[in-house]
Amino acid sequence: MKNTFFKNKSLLSGILIICVILVIDQVSKIYIKLNYPITIYSNEAIIDWGFFKLLFVENKGMAMGAKLNDIIPFLPEKTSKLLLTLFRLVAIVGIGYWLQSLYKIKTSVYLRWSLCLIFAGALGNIIDSVFYGLIFSDSYGQVATFFPDQGYAPIFFGSVVDMIQFPLFEWTWPTWIPIIGGQDYLFFQYIFNIADASISIGVAILIFFNKKIFNQNEKIESAVTP
Repeated sequence: MKNTFFKNKSLLSGILIICVILVIDQVSKIYIKLNYPITIYSNEAIIDWGFFKLLFVENKGMAMGAKLNDIIPFLPEKTSKLLLTLFRLVAIVGIGYWLQSLYKIKTSVYLRWSLCLIFAGALGNIIDSVFYGLIFSDSYGQVATFFPDQGYAPIFFGSVVDMIQFPLFEWTWPTWIPIIGGQDYLFFQYIFNIADASISIGVAILIFFNKKIFNQNEKIESAVTP
């Protein structure tokens, strides 16, 4: 009875983590989409507190705006976008399968929570990529409408909504440094969303608590192995 209760309680906490992150992520994105046009430059920030900016950009690629056809130049942009979305779908299925298997045994709470965060973040961005092109109109120079007669892109070709930036430090690299010398640099220049933050926190938990995670898993495996 105690083991069953533990599994049910831990499963409910995992589902709660995923649902809370998904709701916050999607509500924030939908709010931005339905209230603001795309902000092309940082001086058009919706909120600008210096160290924090609320913007609205759409990301057609991966993290930090990278695209698959940047890595594989001969790929057409549409093919690159479709392959990226399909890869994300396959990845989320794999993460989901791994996650549900962890709740069948008493694994490290750090591992379960980190995968819940990664799963929720990945799912949040997949929703954008798969459905946003259908359910929103274009946001360039105008505020998007919800469920228009025709969306801005077909299914699987939507863009991920990014809006958060923390431009904490800005400096110019010394001229004696090769390649980047004399260039201005902003930390942190990348614009992200709640889903991205969730994935990053999940990965950080895996990195910082890896010894606890894998030591506990080894003890569990040795205990169940005859």
